[in-house]
Formats: sequence, structure tokens, C-alpha cells
Amino acid sequence: MGIKKTALYDIHEQAGAKLIEFAGYYMPIQYKGILDEHLRVRKTAGLFDVSHMGEFEISGENAEQFLQYVTINDVSKLNEYQAQYSAMCYKDGGIVDDLLIYRYPDRFLMVVNAANIEKDFQWLKQHLSDGVQLIDRSEEFSLMALQGRHAPAIVQKLTSANVSEIGSYWFRDAEVADKPVMLARTGYTGEDGFEIMTAPENAPQIWKSLMKAGSEFDLEPIGLGARDTLRLEVTYCLYGNDIDHTTNPLEAGLGWITKLKKGEFIGSDAIQKVKQDGISRKLIGFEMKSKAFPRKGYEIYKDEREVGHVTSGMYSPILEKAIGLGYVAKEHSKVGTELEISIRGRKVSAEIIKTPFYKRPY
Repeated sequence: MGIKKTALYDIHEQAGAKLIEFAGYYMPIQYKGILDEHLRVRKTAGLFDVSHMGEFEISGENAEQFLQYVTINDVSKLNEYQAQYSAMCYKDGGIVDDLLIYRYPDRFLMVVNAANIEKDFQWLKQHLSDGVQLIDRSEEFSLMALQGRHAPAIVQKLTSANVSEIGSYWFRDAEVADKPVMLARTGYTGEDGFEIMTAPENAPQIWKSLMKAGSEFDLEPIGLGARDTLRLEVTYCLYGNDIDHTTNPLEAGLGWITKLKKGEFIGSDAIQKVKQDGISRKLIGFEMKSKAFPRKGYEIYKDEREVGHVTSGMYSPILEKAIGLGYVAKEHSKVGTELEISIRGRKVSAEIIKTPFYKRPY
């Protein structure tokens, strides 16, 4: 198996994107530069190719019951054409993956992280019950994310659907640039915007039409580099950094999607025990007191004692300072706590601050 190309590969190449291998695909990491692209999304709008993500279709008479058992959020609360952020856990409460579930009248669609497609599919298959059909449709879809304050106006130029009627975490079947799509008001940047799912052969036309429609709003293509910095400013967890098989949802700040009252699900007993005993560590946000950059894996100290580690770090273009996320012992997790990050053997001052670091102003 060689490295795959998304349906938009040629467009990225023509646009001068720096392409790297990511999760088995050639993906654009940046075009003009991460800083410029980050600010473009915050100020006007940006268009991402996220076709590397995985899509599983779950159907059958027991589909809802199955999803209730394998995910931590309450699927029964989903209306038709509504989306839900959730996660799957192992029996010990560690996280298999975080994901989105979309409810159609006759089926569910689960969107999972690109690097976890095979692992997630095997996990679901392992727990499959009678009356449930599970199909990996990852190769059958291209996925684009149009994000930023002008995203609704751009999409509206290309669709007869009234986009103002699509609420946050709702979706509908529509046409964009005369091509059939799933149009969902979801995203991973903290801005308003839409994720547009379509057959790969439709993707180039939709991409070009969006870029043209967005030219009056200074729309630009955005790489995965800025996707990472944008999600960190709004404290969205990244699987493999801030959450993984060693972290449970409660310490990761995902208690709001963990519905222990809905009945038994995989990991519920372990998570219930954590809730009763209290978490021993917590995912916190911090800012650096100097220009030093925190990176994943750096140790966090309090009064000369190691109390945790950094999971994500970057320079925030909006705050114009270095910020990060990390796990620290619960007794040192209060906002305002002064910490030190060990950066190449030198301890640098940091302070725990309230998250998200950025909230959109509109």
C-alpha cells in the first residue's frame, strides 16, 4: 500500500502547498505559512481538505443501541439530522478515539480520526451485535471544512439551502455548486463554518467553486498546520496528544460528553469509579511567561517537583504568546497557579489560565 492522494491533491500541488505524508495520505501542511493561514481563518475564512478522516456507516434495527454501548455520549438524545461529539473508551476508561456521530433517518455516520481508522473499525467490529450493519465508507467520501466568520455567506452563494436554518451541530443533505453533499455546521477551529462531505469526483468542482465564491471575502486554502494551532487556541483535544488510551474522559475535561446516567457502556464502570474517587490529574491550559515554546512531552514542575507533562504547545497568533495544554496533579491545577516547564534542561515560568484561550467575538 503506497501513500494515498485525496481527490484534491492536484489542486494543492498547483496552489504550491507543502505536502507531507499524514495518516497514510499526502496532505497539505501549509500553503503561505501557518501564521498567515491561522489569522486568515480567524479574520475572514479558510478552506481545508480533511478527506483523510474516516467515515463508518452504522445501520440496522439495533444501531442506536449499539452506539449507546460503544460511545460515551447519549445517542438516544440525537434528533434526525443532528450531530454529536463523543468518544469511545476501553474497559479501563482509556480513550479509543474521539469522534462525531451524525444521525440520518435510517442510519448513523461516524467520523473518526484519520490515524485511527483501522483501529476504530476493528474495535467496533469486535463489539458488533445482531441487527447492526457496520461499513467502512472512508474511501467513498471527500471532506472539506470551510471555517471562519464569512463561511455562511460563501456557502450561501452556492446552495439553494437556507444555511441560516442549519444550527450548530446540525446538518442536511443539500447541493453545493450543483453537486450533492452533506452540509454540516461543524468544525475544529472554534469559528463558525461548515463541513462538506461529498463523493470524491465532486470535490474538485466544489473546492474551486468555494474558492471563487470566497474571493470577495479573502478566502484562502489552509493546511493541517494551522488546523492544529486553531484547535489548540479553543482547547479542542487532539487524539495522540491530549487524549489517548492512557487518559480517561473526566481528567481530559470531557465530562460534559460522558453520560454515566444513560446506562452501561464500554468503560462506564471504570469512569464511574474515577468520578467517585476523584481524578488524580487534570488537563490544564497554561501560558508561558517568556518567548520559550512548550512542546509535547516536556515535564511540568511545581516547587522543584515534577507534577505533570505538556501534551500540546504552540505560539498563539491571536494572543501573541506561547500557550499549551498539559496534565498536572489535581492539587496544582487551579487557574493562577505558577508552574515551570522544563525546556531543554532549563526551567521556564508558566501560569495556568482559564480556557479556552480564544473565544470567537461574533
